[in-house]
Amino acid sequence: MNGVTYITRDGDCLDNICWRHYGRSSDMVEMVLEANHGLAELGAIYKENIEIFLPEVIEKPIAQNVINIWD
Repeated sequence: MNGVTYITRDGDCLDNICWRHYGRSSDMVEMVLEANHGLAELGAIYKENIEIFLPEVIEKPIAQNVINIWD
C-alpha cells in the first residue's frame, strides 16, 4: 500500500492531520484509522512522535448519469 508516514506533534488530532494532508477530513479519518490499527485507542489528541500511516487515495471515477434533452 502506498502512502506517507506522518509523525505527530504534541496536540495533533486526526481530523486536522487529514484536512492538511488530503484537503478534507470526510471519509479520510475512517480510512486512516483502518490503516493504523490501535490508533483510535490513543484518544482524540495525540502526543508527539506517534507514527501515522496516511495511505494514498485512489479516486474512483464518479459515474454520472447525463440526461440529454434531445434523447
